[in-house]
Formats: sequence, C-alpha cells, structure tokens
Amino acid sequence: MAWLILIASGVLESVWASALGASDNFKRPKPTALFAVSLVLSMAGLAWAMNEIPVGTAYAVWVGIGAVLTVIVAVVRKKETLSLGRAALLVVLIGCVIGLKAVS
Repeated sequence: MAWLILIASGVLESVWASALGASDNFKRPKPTALFAVSLVLSMAGLAWAMNEIPVGTAYAVWVGIGAVLTVIVAVVRKKETLSLGRAALLVVLIGCVIGLKAVS
C-alpha cells in the first residue's frame, strides 16, 4: 500500500509543478489553488509512505516520478521539446526508479 501512495504522491508532484508554472506567479486563481491542494496531498502522501519505505528510496522514487511526468506534461502541452537525448535520459531515470523499487 505504501508504494501505491508513493506513486500517487509522485503523480501529484507533477500536478503541483505544472500548476505552479501555469499560475503565473500566483496571479491565476485556479492553477494556484490546484498547486496548493496537490502540494499538500503530495507531501502528505510522501510522508506517509516514508513510514514503511526507507527515506532515501521514497524520496528518489517520488522525485523521479514527478520529474518524468512533469517533462511529459510540458511536452504534450508544447511548452518544451523532447530531443532524443532528453528522451533517453528520461528512460534511464524511469529505469532507476524501477530499480530502486526492485531492490527495496
């Protein structure tokens, strides 16, 4: 169960990071509200997961999921481009997250 909560928290990290970018320095109320809610839920889930998963592993998995999904969201929204090099590095990052889960 802790791993599911951690994965959901990593997804929420991507949500709050994307909402933060869309908030225009907190000038837009809807993205700002989405940022605040998803940030609190993401941190709460990470904290809860750390009760069962080692801190370093939990944090690395949380950051990895959030980083990869944030890049994907930006690419889909055409805010960033995805080069072959960036795609390869994201695949390596995903592999590292899976590897951390496998050895934990």
